[in-house]
Amino acid sequence: MTEFATLTIDGKTLELPILIGTEGERAIDIRTLRQETGFITYDPGYGSTGCCKSEITFMDGEKGILRYRGIPIEQLAEHSSFVETSYLLLHGRLPSREELTRTSVMLNDQSLVHEDMQIFYQNFPRGSHPMGILSAMVNALRSFYPELMADDEGFEITFLRLLSKVRTMAAMSYKISRGHKVVYPRPDYTYCANFLNMMFDTPVKPYVLDKDMVKALNVFWILHGDHEQNCSTATVRTVGSARANIYASLSAGISALWGPLHGGANQKVIEMLTQIHREGLGISEVIANAKDKNNPFRLMGFGHRVYKTYDPRAKIMKQMCDTVLPKLEIHDPLLDIAKALEEIALSDSYFIDHNLYPNVDFYSGILLRAMGIPTSMFTVMFAIGRLPGWIAQWKENLDDPEQRICRPRQIYMGRNANDYVPFNDR
Repeated sequence: MTEFATLTIDGKTLELPILIGTEGERAIDIRTLRQETGFITYDPGYGSTGCCKSEITFMDGEKGILRYRGIPIEQLAEHSSFVETSYLLLHGRLPSREELTRTSVMLNDQSLVHEDMQIFYQNFPRGSHPMGILSAMVNALRSFYPELMADDEGFEITFLRLLSKVRTMAAMSYKISRGHKVVYPRPDYTYCANFLNMMFDTPVKPYVLDKDMVKALNVFWILHGDHEQNCSTATVRTVGSARANIYASLSAGISALWGPLHGGANQKVIEMLTQIHREGLGISEVIANAKDKNNPFRLMGFGHRVYKTYDPRAKIMKQMCDTVLPKLEIHDPLLDIAKALEEIALSDSYFIDHNLYPNVDFYSGILLRAMGIPTSMFTVMFAIGRLPGWIAQWKENLDDPEQRICRPRQIYMGRNANDYVPFNDR
């Protein structure tokens, strides 16, 4: 039985249906609000606005819950691989052993990129940011692979092509930027092992795979696989609502992710920790600066737009740091600073009262740094992990009969109608 919310405006009463999600979330359906009353809602940043119904990811920021297709992120990080999790996000279920093997084989088959695309890389200006290059190159894929899916099989090929080639393009961009010879993917390596080998193998020093490094990369990408309707995902859905092709939609998502308030946050964490270390700031001084509203210093990696408790991904990422750094025999002073900041913040009433808990970006930069990933590549790594989520969201939006082209309203606050004044009269 449908429940209704009652809204009274200018003496007119309107009954608006209440929608209830499978986890009990409640929403007021306001689709007829403007038509019936002439009013719109005002919600900067859309913090209280639902743009779609989705079956992909569930988050509860108050309880620190994150699930992909109903499976807790903790279980996926412990037991799954990035390829298996990608299949889950795209298909709505875990693959059978045969399906997973077939997917892995097809990923290897699709891993090479057109040789002509190397010319593009070589003509970007020196110093171009990898995210700008990645956004442009993903859009360019449309010219090399114009056929889009018309059925489930076509969608599968498109998905695998994107997931495989974006990984290869990211490694290529790193190699070319350093003037190194491009390393091609190997058919006998898994998805994550191939990326590490393409990044770090050289003729002088062959890269030796380590299972803990491969596991760490799997976990990193699993944790970034999807995160509900965040800025970049909403961008992918918005662009896709115009029936733009998937390459253009993903390119737009990459550009949105580039922002320091979104995917660039892990890079900002490293820059902040580096500044603290370089200037020899004490932890108590850093905390005091963070609390001072008049101080321009910002404690990056703490707090989250949705999570009002400890980000569940941060706990897992911290565990990976504790595993990887001793294995590499790395003593990173930045990690010492990070742990000291976390210890104080978790017991400080100011941070507790303001729900400023460490988020996933706080530790992910430390992990990537330990693995040898350059800081400029951090957001690219985020983008590779988020790719299956973006594709799943794009496809779900395309298949939803209730979805229309995104067209938000506005409240105009400019000047009223006035006449044009000729130059001589101004």
